[in-house]
Amino acid sequence: MRDFQLPDLMHRVFDAIDASDDVRARLAQRDRVMEVQIVVRRDDGSLAVLPGWRVQYDTTLGPAKGGVRFHPEVSPTEVTELAFWMTLKCALMNLPFGGGKGGVKVDPKALSPIELERLARGYVRGIFEVLGPDDDIPAPDVNTNGRVMGWMADEYSIIERRRQPAAVTGKPICLGGSAGRVSATGQGALHVLDAWLARQDRAPAETRVAVQGFGNAGAHFASLAHAAGYRVVAVSDSSGAVVREDGLDPGPLRAFKADGGHLADYDGAGCKTVGGDALLALDVDVLALAALQNAVTEDNVGDVRAGTVLELANGPVSPGADGALREREVTVLPDILVNAGGVTVSYYEWIQGRTGDYWDADTVAGRLKTRMDRTAAQVLDLAEEAAIPPREAAYRIAVGRIADAIDSRGNSTYFSG
Repeated sequence: MRDFQLPDLMHRVFDAIDASDDVRARLAQRDRVMEVQIVVRRDDGSLAVLPGWRVQYDTTLGPAKGGVRFHPEVSPTEVTELAFWMTLKCALMNLPFGGGKGGVKVDPKALSPIELERLARGYVRGIFEVLGPDDDIPAPDVNTNGRVMGWMADEYSIIERRRQPAAVTGKPICLGGSAGRVSATGQGALHVLDAWLARQDRAPAETRVAVQGFGNAGAHFASLAHAAGYRVVAVSDSSGAVVREDGLDPGPLRAFKADGGHLADYDGAGCKTVGGDALLALDVDVLALAALQNAVTEDNVGDVRAGTVLELANGPVSPGADGALREREVTVLPDILVNAGGVTVSYYEWIQGRTGDYWDADTVAGRLKTRMDRTAAQVLDLAEEAAIPPREAAYRIAVGRIADAIDSRGNSTYFSG
């Protein structure tokens, strides 16, 4: 298993912002990693012992914030990498959080609903000592959702012996969740795409979009983009892709998936199905990557024909592929900006949970748009002014905010006189 390595981009950013030695040393290492073994009694009476992790990468700016994923490929290295990105994402969005992430190595599709509940509650029991609204606040991620977060929040409250609605975000609204949280990642991504295309003087109706990944983020983004006038010509899940050159309505596809269907079996009017890999090679203006990490690597980056890549997933473009796209002048709108709508509305849910003042959907949507538009403008302005890719611009802003907080407490230069 490979160890987490700070990406080369970070060293360029350190040099660009003249980061102190303290900043370089602090951000090169994670603050804390917790490994637990979660014991789950199966429905047949057998026992499953599943490894789980919670990583707090950096908490300079506030309590750790980040999702929990249930997936067969979860590892401590992956969770650390995701916590690192969350650290930068929260800083970029100017949220009062550090970066955290959690995961359990498990195939959730092999669990019954009751076994899944036992797993969720067991995970909270295992890492309870590091959790809390002032310490570390979990949220949904891959293969976890509002119901799972509701179980986690309930288990936390049982152990704490008092209700703590701000201890977990992404909960159902009836359990103290926030309006707009489920669609927030897709909505935030659309705000970023709107901001980018406005600078290119390109209208949505002139923009062909393909969406890889049709889970929560990808499905909501596709539907919102379609409603905004974008021409969504293809979407895919793990089984395959549905393509319609004249544009498709994601609504029926979402209903088909909700009924247990796989996109490879969809036979809507005017639609054709192709392999999932073929979606990457479609001649579109925007390729939205909403599946998993390393969807585009050095092995398949040559297939990408889109002029703009939108990173809805975490780390969907590998560093090597990122460099290749840059050489071809393909714009990559980075994940720590594009998918930040989720953590931003989680922040709003945290505020609401602490104050008991719950906001309506329009209020949440308005606050999300204001923050996404402002941050997108900051990133794109810096990218233009410094002639650097948007990813590097986003990193400079995020690391700069963390560096200011570290140095304000005194660094080696201060203490050496």
